[in-house]
Amino acid sequence: MEKIIIEGSHRLVGEVTISGAKNSALAILTAAILADSKCTIKNLPDIRDIAYLKELLLQMGAKVESSKNAMTIDGSCMSKHKVDNDLAKKMRASYYFLGALLCKFKNAEVPFPGGCDIGVRPIDLHIKGLEALGANIKISHGMIIASATELVGTEIYLDFASVGATINIMLAASMAKGVTTIENAAKEPYIVDTANFLNAMGAKITGAGTDIIKIKGVKALHGCEHTIIPDQMEAGTFMAAAAATQGDVLIKNIIPTHLESISAKLREMGIEITESEDSLRVKSNGKMKAVNIKTLPYPGFPTDMQQPMSVLLALSQGTAIITESIFESRFKYLDELKRMGAKISVEGRVAVIEGIKRLSGAPVFATDLRAGAAMVVAGLAAEGQTEISNIEHIDRGYERLEDKLRSLGAKIHRINVAEE
Repeated sequence: MEKIIIEGSHRLVGEVTISGAKNSALAILTAAILADSKCTIKNLPDIRDIAYLKELLLQMGAKVESSKNAMTIDGSCMSKHKVDNDLAKKMRASYYFLGALLCKFKNAEVPFPGGCDIGVRPIDLHIKGLEALGANIKISHGMIIASATELVGTEIYLDFASVGATINIMLAASMAKGVTTIENAAKEPYIVDTANFLNAMGAKITGAGTDIIKIKGVKALHGCEHTIIPDQMEAGTFMAAAAATQGDVLIKNIIPTHLESISAKLREMGIEITESEDSLRVKSNGKMKAVNIKTLPYPGFPTDMQQPMSVLLALSQGTAIITESIFESRFKYLDELKRMGAKISVEGRVAVIEGIKRLSGAPVFATDLRAGAAMVVAGLAAEGQTEISNIEHIDRGYERLEDKLRSLGAKIHRINVAEE
């Protein structure tokens, strides 16, 4: 078991380069099995979830060649339509195999997915969409078992703009007969990135990035090359870290429009944000004022940034209110932040944060991926030493986090518990 140790109160200064987007990469690597030849995906983040997915692909018979930030997948030789239970439980994105395997084999057996414990994340919208395309789906012994004689395009309305359901339907519909229309589709950049990849393979998808997506089924998909977009959540985390430490950081390899809701809130707090074509600079004098945040689907404020932003609000002047409208259990980490002196009360999906002058280092626990990122941001800003345990969550989503922070002046390192 490992821990991250941070000696806080060191100002972050310098430049940092953002890695490829985890959420795009997981969907696109799964989609690659639909091609009848090799697909090469570049700018992959070197994180645990990518390693888990690679192992799943190999177990299912795909040929995979990989370097640190690229992977070539040949799914033409695959024969298995069942996903390994142990690996699937380690990440949420394993559910993308449901749509991909249905499209490829007209059969799929996928365990209920794992990932972070941040509340109920039902896959009923995924099932509803796939059934509308003609799949027969049943649940047996923790497995989602799907089959279809053929998949036929139709109109599908999503009750909630779910990223996962939107992508799963796009995968299944890419080679379905006729035209599929997804109404109230998710608009996240990951949707656009996945649609661009599928189109590069020969799919016919229009409307990605809007609330109506149309997919005209094709007979076959071919191999291609694709570069993953930058990770907006990693970028947002470094923006929060720079602000929390009264830093001055240039964040490179980003798409500024993907970060508009985060930038707007930071500016509202009094933090200086300067944008250029593919980078932005965050500069803070430490005088932050409280703001209210409500998480919403894109282009609203992202739920994945709620946790790192709470650290800034804990250090701001005044009282802030966070309303979590996406996941009902995403406030578990606030008990850890209170160990560091934060003044927070929670009522259901609403957290009230009363700003204080400083946090103090303490032993804390990463309850999930973004909570782990929040604990890192808190540790960087706090007085004294912070020890973060359960850091395997952090490794699922952040590439070389300690190295990147050290390059900015952070005092952070990793130890095995035995070393203590």
